[in-house]
Amino acid sequence: MLLYFFDQIDSFKISKFLYCLIMGDPFGENHGEVKSDSFLHDRIRLAQMRFIKSGVNGADMPDKSAEVLDGINFNVKVDGMGLFVKMVFHLWEQSEAGENYDGGDVTLPATGSEASDGTVVTNEEAQLKLPYGDVILRPVFSIMNPELYFTLPENQVANGVCDMMSHIMERYFTNTTHTDVTDGLCESVLRTIMSNARILKRDHTNYDAWAEIALAGTVAHNGLLGLGREEDWGCHNMEHELSAIYDVAHGAGLAVVTPAWMRHIYKEHLPIFVQFAVNVMGVGGGLRDLEAVALEGIRRLQAFFTEMGQPSTLAGLGIDSRHLAQMAYKATHWPDGSPKPLGGLKKLSEQDALAVYQLAL
Repeated sequence: MLLYFFDQIDSFKISKFLYCLIMGDPFGENHGEVKSDSFLHDRIRLAQMRFIKSGVNGADMPDKSAEVLDGINFNVKVDGMGLFVKMVFHLWEQSEAGENYDGGDVTLPATGSEASDGTVVTNEEAQLKLPYGDVILRPVFSIMNPELYFTLPENQVANGVCDMMSHIMERYFTNTTHTDVTDGLCESVLRTIMSNARILKRDHTNYDAWAEIALAGTVAHNGLLGLGREEDWGCHNMEHELSAIYDVAHGAGLAVVTPAWMRHIYKEHLPIFVQFAVNVMGVGGGLRDLEAVALEGIRRLQAFFTEMGQPSTLAGLGIDSRHLAQMAYKATHWPDGSPKPLGGLKKLSEQDALAVYQLAL
């Protein structure tokens, strides 16, 4: 997995170089017509988040170039020409050897798709959202250009922040012990996301804050933070039932479900919730009343989501109680009716899922 931030090198030179490279002419000997950004932009659509799966080798390269270029953002600036050249020549060597490569251009920091091996498959007619994972889904390289994110609407910033924080918390809240290293990593990345999200709230085009958020979103879901830990994923799967039925953004649904899940189970797992409250949410004071400390941590998390503009209840998402039982059943059963595991820190039953939804009302 190669991951790069590009900054401070002439974007046209980089665009021309990569265009010629994928056309099989890395030194531009046969592409003297590439003389302006407009030439490139007329032929190359700016990046849309998708995986590039192209067999670019030998004689096939020119025919495949449009397919490859369609998934790469050319309006980039590069920090360190040597690093960039190393990356593209690595890809060129792959293509010369007849190998395929997958890549992504991050246009919305949130899902972590640029470095993860998971996805969600949606069937709108059946109102199903089901997870799927395979190593083939993990890109070989990803490009991050923080300037792309300046145009994101504020609600998508909030949704992305909530999603990447949830990716970390699904790993952080675990029964596994002796995880000091990944505990610290999780806590640090969560604090980094919150502090930089607040910067973006008041300065939407802050390049440095976007760079931090984008990299945090990748680290949140590339597997590093879950090393050696039993993971949870209860909140994600319960939220999938919201957005399978209702027109709800995933991040917004998580902002509602996560604090409700915490309030439902914290008493049974007080130590990890106290640790979260103190090390992530900055709850101070004495530790004589551990339950109060845990609850204050949950309160502060929900307050942060509200600060980002997210609703705090299902009602705020336009959801009432009519489908709660249906969602609880679907969260704990596969489409064929067989039991589906839900949660890790606490193994949730259908009744648990229903209780979480009811707390979220």
